[in-house]
Amino acid sequence: MNEDYLLNKRILVVDDEQELLDMVLSILIEYGFQNVKTAKNVREAMEQAEKSRPELAVFDVMLPDGNGFELMEQLRKGSDYPILFLTARGEEDDKCKGFGLGADDYIVKPFLPKELLFRVMAILRRSYKDENPLVCLHGSQIDFSRAEIIKNGEHIPLTAKEHDLLSALYRNAGRIVTIDALCEAAWGDNPFGYENSLMAHIRRIREKIEQNPSHPVSLVTVRGLGYKLMIKGK
Repeated sequence: MNEDYLLNKRILVVDDEQELLDMVLSILIEYGFQNVKTAKNVREAMEQAEKSRPELAVFDVMLPDGNGFELMEQLRKGSDYPILFLTARGEEDDKCKGFGLGADDYIVKPFLPKELLFRVMAILRRSYKDENPLVCLHGSQIDFSRAEIIKNGEHIPLTAKEHDLLSALYRNAGRIVTIDALCEAAWGDNPFGYENSLMAHIRRIREKIEQNPSHPVSLVTVRGLGYKLMIKGK
């Protein structure tokens, strides 16, 4: 895997201790991460998540205006990027609760810089397995590196928005991606009011990837919630 691809991933670090926040930020930047944002409480974390659209979140359990478990549940309503808890609370009940909610890893303070980097890179490698995957669907393939669909021997180009939407769906292949999360993936910080545009883009994507767009099997609707991308063989 191309490690530079992982170092470009957007990371959000949340902790109310400025010294620890600075240390984690320094560790990540010195290693080569280029898109790291920070927050000191739940409110700032939610605001920063809306602005920066993180692809990995690292945060403490104890925060001044709430806790990391509640923050995780709020963040997971709109997306499903990996989450790493970094906390002084090492009790088994806390770990079990964190993992039970779907956390990807749990580090107890104090920690070694190499341990943090190892855990972060391991999560990113698991979550973002290939920089330019050729994704096999039922009757077509997505070539993300060329921004095109391959169907019946034909190479069909994707628009930038179609590429953004398919990328978000692929990162959560087989799982529901909400309408809000897809709008945010395609239109950024202010995704509200784009639902009709999203439906139009979904229709055009289906025309490109499906053998029968009227009866989709690769990009399916989950009524009232969002959409799922179904990968062949999974």
